[in-house]
Amino acid sequence: MLIKNYTEQIKNEFKGYNGKFLMQDLMAGLTVAAVALPLALAFGVSSGSTAAAGLVTAIVAGLVIGAFSGGFYQISGPTGAMAAILISIIAKYGIQGVFIAAFISGILLVLCGVFHIGRLTSLIPAPVITGFTSGISVIIALGQIDNFFGVTSKGTGTVSKLLSYGHLGFPIHMESALLGLLVILFMVFFPRKWNAVVPASFLSIILATVLSIALHMDVATVGTIPKTLFLETRFTPSSLNIENIKGLFGPAVSIAMLGMIESLLCGASAGKMANLRLNSDQELVAQGIGNMIIPFFGGIPATAAIARTSVALKSGARTRLTGIFHALGLLAFMLVLGPVMAKIPLPALAGVLMVTAFRMNDWEEIKYIIAHRFKGASMKYTVTMGATIIFDLTTAIMIGIITALILLVNRLSNIEINYEKVDMNRIHNTDATLAKRYENAIVAYLTGSVLFANTQHIEEMENHAEDYNMVLLSMRGVSYMDISGAIAFMHVLSSLQNQGKKIILCGVPNKTMTMLHRSGIYEMVGEENFYWSVERALLHN
Repeated sequence: MLIKNYTEQIKNEFKGYNGKFLMQDLMAGLTVAAVALPLALAFGVSSGSTAAAGLVTAIVAGLVIGAFSGGFYQISGPTGAMAAILISIIAKYGIQGVFIAAFISGILLVLCGVFHIGRLTSLIPAPVITGFTSGISVIIALGQIDNFFGVTSKGTGTVSKLLSYGHLGFPIHMESALLGLLVILFMVFFPRKWNAVVPASFLSIILATVLSIALHMDVATVGTIPKTLFLETRFTPSSLNIENIKGLFGPAVSIAMLGMIESLLCGASAGKMANLRLNSDQELVAQGIGNMIIPFFGGIPATAAIARTSVALKSGARTRLTGIFHALGLLAFMLVLGPVMAKIPLPALAGVLMVTAFRMNDWEEIKYIIAHRFKGASMKYTVTMGATIIFDLTTAIMIGIITALILLVNRLSNIEINYEKVDMNRIHNTDATLAKRYENAIVAYLTGSVLFANTQHIEEMENHAEDYNMVLLSMRGVSYMDISGAIAFMHVLSSLQNQGKKIILCGVPNKTMTMLHRSGIYEMVGEENFYWSVERALLHN
């Protein structure tokens, strides 16, 4: 089915393709390459690997994932979010651990595509996604402190590295700090209209490199850029043993989860721009294949990147050839400009990453949540962001979802019950006999779900009805009732009946009525005591 859909997708994509469209794809691909080059180098370094690994990842991902992608506009490569996960894996398992985890994650992503697991990402609340994105941006920014200031830290996590400055000291290397600051200021104040023509990150890296060489600055640089796609350190299948699989399965799940979330969110956002829906299952299979292949070249895990994808669309991309041309453009940079790229200062890349980290945040949504004082959304966002910084992605997402579920249950459990003594004048009754019949009757209006969490409120109904001989329950607002709520409801109604009070249920929704049947409440109350509305019950009872 996937192969058939992919074939159909390719036919539709290249229908009527001509030389004009080819030039559009070529120019868009080269534009994306200019944007991707500094980011690929920076994310390779920030992951704990090398700049060369980031560059190779972008090239192979552009060729492989781009060819099989679920949307022609998707541009994949190393990302900041992925780099934030890889730091801890490299610290604990080394670079081979990253290769193994990436390979396993690729298998998991393929399985997710085959079994349509991607749709589950829609169940993650938006504030949780925004929270972990902000958490990742903090990790990226803090992870660049060493390169930016020319200092050294120790530790496996963000918090431990920050704490290590306490005993290691923080001797700022002024040349590094000034170079990094120059890049930040250049990117921040660079005119947006010019940025659409030549990326500020690309120009800032060129400027910083020229200054570093011209002024003979004593700063750390990218280092050797090889003239081959096959890096010296790469995945060896012999390292894939049972012990390593067991130890790295958890990190692999984290990589797969992040790859799935980032790629599908990127596809959903870019799909709106392109007015074309992403084939989610095909995208996950493409990401999986790519991440199984990339480690054999010495690259790090890749995922779709919204910044590069949006640049591709804004530059006039027509087909998936844009992603392939972007990869070939990066390969040309690597083979021709390798000696020059080797001299790129690490503080400059740190500056690029810090600006990128800041811009990763969905500031519009964050401001919206704060401005409108959505307490639940603020809690989900804050808890998830904190958990992302302190723990790993998988744990952070789980904590965020659990927080969301707790808040949801709390909100659903807030059942509202309003009591009113029957007033026949409200339904324009002129029959004195009817008015006499209901002078000792009360109506309870229930709004909300009857759940295990609010059975106490249900039980309190008995106290409100103790002075009346007839109780009408308006249940039009009860959309759901669980078994705990049904048991509590039955006990109250049974107790009222034993006291000789007449019970009438009105306006019960279909789903709630199903539970009343299954729990025995319908039979206990009696069919004759169910009405469509309170008014109908009062006039025809």
